Amino acid sequence: MHAAAVEEGRAAELAAPLRDLLPPVDFCCAYGSTLLHARPDRTSMVDYILGVADPLQWHSENLERNPAHYSRWMGRFGSGAITGLADRVGVGVYFNPFVEWRDKRIKYGVVRMKDLAMDVLTWDRFYLSGRLQKPVHVLVDNWDIRKLNTINLEMATSASLLLLPEEFTEYDLYAQICSLSYMGDLRMLFAEDKAKVKKIVEGSFQSFQLMYRPLLQEYIAEGLLKRSSHGQQKTFRQDCSPSTTNELFSVLPWTIQRQMQGRYGLPGKEMPTRTVVSSKDMAANCVRRALRHRVMVSSARQAICGLLASGGAVAAQYLGKKMTKAWQSRAA
Repeated sequence: MHAAAVEEGRAAELAAPLRDLLPPVDFCCAYGSTLLHARPDRTSMVDYILGVADPLQWHSENLERNPAHYSRWMGRFGSGAITGLADRVGVGVYFNPFVEWRDKRIKYGVVRMKDLAMDVLTWDRFYLSGRLQKPVHVLVDNWDIRKLNTINLEMATSASLLLLPEEFTEYDLYAQICSLSYMGDLRMLFAEDKAKVKKIVEGSFQSFQLMYRPLLQEYIAEGLLKRSSHGQQKTFRQDCSPSTTNELFSVLPWTIQRQMQGRYGLPGKEMPTRTVVSSKDMAANCVRRALRHRVMVSSARQAICGLLASGGAVAAQYLGKKMTKAWQSRAA
């Protein structure tokens, strides 16, 4: 009972900016390393993704309410420039970082709802879909994104199984799922904590279990996985036969499968309903190559978008904070 009350209080605290600061949204989730700490320091940011039906209208209203959230020049150009920058340079998300509100510091990214749903279902950008493969606090969900996201979780599990060896632990699985959205991320070279994945998985292990255990139970029931225990550590053994490999590969979105089809198909022709892969290694290489390319492109585009949107000073502050954490982790 006490734990439920604490969780309810935490959710209410996280939702406070939605009630008292920002225009209405159709979807909101809070995420980030700050939420892993029971008592985060006051300089830490809480991160939000806000889904809205019409970003142009939303930013117009937010500019009237909160002009200080935007850089001076983006505020001068208005909501058309803001949404144009997000769509044409970035990957459809516009971030306002370092927003000071009450005794907190927040960062929020605004995305069009249909773009959010498309990325969750197809991995066409593999940006927000990667974030939603990890534990988040969903605060508003008018479009039932959580239900759509079950497809995203199944695809992430299938991709991770293709990348994992025949035998692995539950921790290995969650670490691999967590790593998918960092494959090819340019920030990981110099501006991210090298222990980021480890910290996320260890700090949210029970949340990962709540998200993925129903899927794992299905895979076990279907004979794709077998489970055993070595002490407190759960170990899984997966079926690596061609039939199972193809079954896992067929779960992946068509944006990944077409990487394989592109070698043999012709542009403009209808793609086959199912791609056949000859081995697990081939499937794993295809997944790795496709995700690295998507993440590299998306992270680069979003970084440029953030630089243009925030202006040099704010961008330098954000990058400096990230690089400090990265260097500290490398020195540890």
